Amino acid sequence: MSGVTDQLLDNTPAPVIPVVVLDHVADAVPLARALVAGGLPAIEITLRTPAALDAIRAIAADVPEATVGAGTLLRPDQVEEAVDAGARFLVSPGWTERLLGAMRESGVPFLPGVSTTSEVVTLLEKGVTEMKFFPAEAAGGTPYLRSLASPLPEARFCPTGGITAESARDYLALANVACVGGTWMLPPDAIAARDWERIRGLAVEAAEGLSAVL
Repeated sequence: MSGVTDQLLDNTPAPVIPVVVLDHVADAVPLARALVAGGLPAIEITLRTPAALDAIRAIAADVPEATVGAGTLLRPDQVEEAVDAGARFLVSPGWTERLLGAMRESGVPFLPGVSTTSEVVTLLEKGVTEMKFFPAEAAGGTPYLRSLASPLPEARFCPTGGITAESARDYLALANVACVGGTWMLPPDAIAARDWERIRGLAVEAAEGLSAVL
């Protein structure tokens, strides 16, 4: 299915998508501004907290230079809620037929999660070529993705889960990896202290340090 899925990884503005868990809606806008200022404008807000949808809504309204998306989508109804809140891309840790159908029907770029070869092949049969590889480190890491490149050259991945600033380089060096998802530029203590300048600096390091790998 060229078109919807191809729009996301082909147009990702930076090699890293920050994966954000927010407990307080008030933190959403200043955090997003810090990430954008640091060179990481594609921001995934995970639907793991009650504040998530309102956080997406706030970023979409007040930080137009950010490309805000919704992650940890588990149910079809969450797809509609996320898009209504302003999500411009969708990410799931895995997929079912119903969830995949809802993401496709949304008209928003999406990354369904995979962790096995059979899941990858099944999505390729359905015309989906861009996927989230999750949980990346636990599911086999760079050796696993490297082994998929030759038999499944159409598949492209955004690995997420356990990735560090150091291991991100190894992932991005793979031909079938377009970007990575990570949290290392979002230390919990920095978010708790609302130290947005520190987060901006870590975002700069991630954006500039990893752009050279691609």
